[in-house]
Amino acid sequence: MALSLYVDTARWRAHQKSVIDQFPGLVPVCKGNGYGFGHERLADEAARFGADMLAVGTTYEAASIKDWFSGDLLVLTPFRRGEEPVPLPDRVVRSVSSVDGVHALVGARVVIECMSSMKRHGVREEELHQLHAAIEDVRLEGFALHLPLDRPDGTDAVEEVIAWMDRLRNARLPLHTMFVSHLRAEEQARLQQQFPQTRFRARIGTRLWLGDHEATEYRGAVLDVTRVAKGDRFGYRQQKAASDGWLVVVAGGTSHGVGLEAPKAMHGVMPRAKGVARAGLATVNRNLSPFVWAGKQRWFAEPPHMQVSILFVPADAQEPRVGDELVAHLRHTTTQFDRLVER
Repeated sequence: MALSLYVDTARWRAHQKSVIDQFPGLVPVCKGNGYGFGHERLADEAARFGADMLAVGTTYEAASIKDWFSGDLLVLTPFRRGEEPVPLPDRVVRSVSSVDGVHALVGARVVIECMSSMKRHGVREEELHQLHAAIEDVRLEGFALHLPLDRPDGTDAVEEVIAWMDRLRNARLPLHTMFVSHLRAEEQARLQQQFPQTRFRARIGTRLWLGDHEATEYRGAVLDVTRVAKGDRFGYRQQKAASDGWLVVVAGGTSHGVGLEAPKAMHGVMPRAKGVARAGLATVNRNLSPFVWAGKQRWFAEPPHMQVSILFVPADAQEPRVGDELVAHLRHTTTQFDRLVER
C-alpha cells in the first residue's frame, strides 16, 4: 500500500523527443528532487536520448549524479569564494556570476552568467572589460542568460538576449556558446539565425520532464475505512464529524510532500478571491486535500500525518474500499513517491 507515481513511459518519452527536436543542443536539467522522478532516473533518461551535458542544481547534486551520468555536468548554482569544497571530476562545469569568481576558478571549466532582467545574479555590463584577464586562466565553456518566465511589461526575450550578445561582442569576448533558459523554440531559432557563429543551448527541466501532464499520475492507496456518524469524535485532536460518512486513511503524508505547498504568484481577481476563500476555510480547519474520490477532491479530516492522510468522505458518496487508489493532484517538485509504476 503506497503513494505511487504512474508513468505512461511511451507517452512521456514521446514528449521528451518533441522538446528535444524543437531545441537543438538542449541541456536537460536535473535538480532538486529530480522533478519528482529522482536523479538516477532522469540521468538514465538523459543518457538514453544522447545528451552530452546534464545541468544540476548544486555541487552536492553533481557529486551524486556523477556516478549515474558519464557526460558533462553543469552546476547551475554560481560559485562563491569560501563555499564548501566538494570533490568533483574534471567533466563538471561551474557557473560563475562574478569577475572575482572567475579569478578564483583557475583551471576550471566555467560558464559565465550575465545579469538578466531576473536581477538574481550575474556579471554586469560595466564589468565585462574586467573579464579579459580573468578568462585567460579558466576554460570558458560559454556565457549564460537566465530569463524570466513572465513579461508583464511587454518586453521581448529575444531582444534582451540580442542586447547581451552585442555587449559581449563589443567587449571582444568569445561568443561560441550561449546557454539560455525560458525561451520558446521559435525565439531560439530567431537567435540562431541572427547569430550563426554562436551555438545556443537551452537549459530545460520542467518543460522537458513535466510538459505532458497526462503522461504521469499520482495515486494513494486506501489503507483503512471507518464509518462515523455526525458528532462522533476522531483523530489526534478529537474533532467532531460534521456529518455521517467515512474516515478514509490513504497512503501519502507530509513525508511524501502531501500538504506542503510553495507560495503561488496570483494574477487577476478570481485567483485572488479563491486564495482568500481557501485561507478563510483553513481558519476553521477546512482544508482541501489533493486526493480525488468519486469525481471530487476530498477534504482532509485533520492535517496530514507523516506517511498517511485521513480524509472525510460524506455518506452520499460511494464508500471507498481498502486497496482502492485515489488520484492525487500533487506537485512533482515537492513530492516523494513510494514506488514508480511504468505503464
